[in-house]
Amino acid sequence: MSATISVLQLKQLNGRARGQWIDVRSASEYATGHIPAAINIPMEQIESRMEDLRPDVPIVLICQGGVRARQVVRLIEPCGKDVVVLEGGTSAWIEAGFPLVSNVASRWSLERQVRLGAGAMVLLGVTLGLTLNPLWVYLAGFAGLGLTVAGLSNFCPMALLLGKLPWNQASHCKAPAPPADRACCS
Repeated sequence: MSATISVLQLKQLNGRARGQWIDVRSASEYATGHIPAAINIPMEQIESRMEDLRPDVPIVLICQGGVRARQVVRLIEPCGKDVVVLEGGTSAWIEAGFPLVSNVASRWSLERQVRLGAGAMVLLGVTLGLTLNPLWVYLAGFAGLGLTVAGLSNFCPMALLLGKLPWNQASHCKAPAPPADRACCS
């Protein structure tokens, strides 16, 4: 069992203790809301980004509820890193009423949108197959096939299509340029 830290303990350390807070959720999950000072290294990238982990400070691993963070501990602990897991993850942080840094457009992660879409296809296919025409069951089979291919290949056409929808587009606003008479680093 990996060492843990509570959200209250982590909040008390904020700004006073050296450490590296790593949020191992997907980039889209991270964008929807993360703990201030946490940086994003998604779980599937952690092994290839070991150089990004500072060797001189303890690492706090954060995910939504703690499960993925515990999985990441098993990947990086053998490398001699001082690692703890945030108990309850971002969910516990939110429940405690602590602030989050989040995208202005509160979005569902693309992964969550795919799960909803695939689940709806399965539910619709089975329901219509049982009530109207058995051929509708093929819709459920198609969703299952798509999820299997996505899991095996790490390519998800549904995510690709959902990513093109307006609510998943990045804002194209640009911050105003500083006045010409102000030096950049004054």
